[in-house]
Amino acid sequence: MIRTPLMTVMVQAVRKAGRALARDFGEVEQLQVSMKGPADFVSAADRKAEDVLFAELSKARPGFGFLMEERGRVEGTDPANEWVVDPLDGTTNFLHGIPMFAISVALVRNGTPVAGVIYNPVADEMFVAEHGQGAFLNDRRIRVAARKKLADAVVCCGLPHMGRGDHAQFNRELEAVQTRVAGLRRTGSAALDLAWVAAGRFDAFWERNLAAWDMAAGLILVREAGGYVSDMDDGDKILDKGHVIAGNELIRRDLCRLLKAA
Repeated sequence: MIRTPLMTVMVQAVRKAGRALARDFGEVEQLQVSMKGPADFVSAADRKAEDVLFAELSKARPGFGFLMEERGRVEGTDPANEWVVDPLDGTTNFLHGIPMFAISVALVRNGTPVAGVIYNPVADEMFVAEHGQGAFLNDRRIRVAARKKLADAVVCCGLPHMGRGDHAQFNRELEAVQTRVAGLRRTGSAALDLAWVAAGRFDAFWERNLAAWDMAAGLILVREAGGYVSDMDDGDKILDKGHVIAGNELIRRDLCRLLKAA
């Protein structure tokens, strides 16, 4: 595990929030839930985790700003540094008792993620990365998968659902990809999808219409694990456009070509 002061601050904050989420997950049927929109839930656990992260990170780095799913943007006195936080990525999974969700925290410096932590408290899997320090799962160094052909690859994607995304566009992309790969997966947590690409569990991942807090930590994880990330136009405006393709150099390139053609 990376032992820098910055990573220590991030891991401690995420672990504290994770303990509360794990307790609430055990009592998921008793959670009070309100609806933000079609199939888009926010829970008491979500808000509580964000409160913990905000308090802990503000105390450790009082000048840094925040971009958070529930609070939105909170300006800091240091304009170069911003915490980008999703306290519960995979909320629908959480509320249905599916143990595939994560806390995602990134430090974005001058628009670029420089450190990230993604934590699944149920599995007790802590994915961490810091610029120039590599990427780790708990105490083990991780690398993206080395497969070179889409035909050998297991690819993860996001699925548009009720009230979200361009269904016709996704169906074209799915038709282009599904006959060219070894398998397709959908987990319900973009943060974990990117972390699993970094760990070599998935060979690639793509999804549209994501927020910065869904992706920021995952981007630095994939890069520090030796992988490549881009937007759907093969550029680097991922956080601005809300679209991402991730994988090793060859798989990401070939997947990007398929999706652009679709």
